[in-house]
Amino acid sequence: MFKTFVPEPREPGWVLIDAAGQPIGRVASRIASVLRGKHKPDWTPNMPTGDCVVVINAEKALLTGSKPRTKVYTRYSGYPGGLKRTPGAEMLAQKPTKALEHAVKGMLPKGTLGYQMFRRLKVYSGETHPHAAQKPVKMEVR
Repeated sequence: MFKTFVPEPREPGWVLIDAAGQPIGRVASRIASVLRGKHKPDWTPNMPTGDCVVVINAEKALLTGSKPRTKVYTRYSGYPGGLKRTPGAEMLAQKPTKALEHAVKGMLPKGTLGYQMFRRLKVYSGETHPHAAQKPVKMEVR
C-alpha cells in the first residue's frame, strides 16, 4: 500500500537575492519559486514549505526592452475618477521596492496561502538589510 508523504511544518530558512543588474521579471520568478518552496525536495502545493526571501538592491533592477515606456502600473482608490497610472520607468525610479513586490505578487497563488507566502518577502532598495542575524544564504538568479 502506498502512503502519501506530507511534510512536517517547520521554521523557514532565509535566502538573500541581489537584484542589481537583473531584469525584474527574472528576479521575480526566482523569488516566487523560493517563496513557494519549489526549490526543495519536499515541496507540497497546499502547504507553505518555502523560505523567507530578502531582496537587496531593488533600485538597481532593470526593466528591459520597451517596458520603461509602455508598462503601466495602475491602482484604484475606490472613488470615482480614482484610477492612478504610473509608467514603468517612473515607478522604478520612485518606488523600486513596490515594482518588484508587484511582480512577485502576481506570480504567487491567489488566496490565503499566497498571502501567507507574500508576507515572507522583504525587499530593500539598498545594500543593507536588518536580517543579518538570520544568516540568509545567498542565491543567484539565472
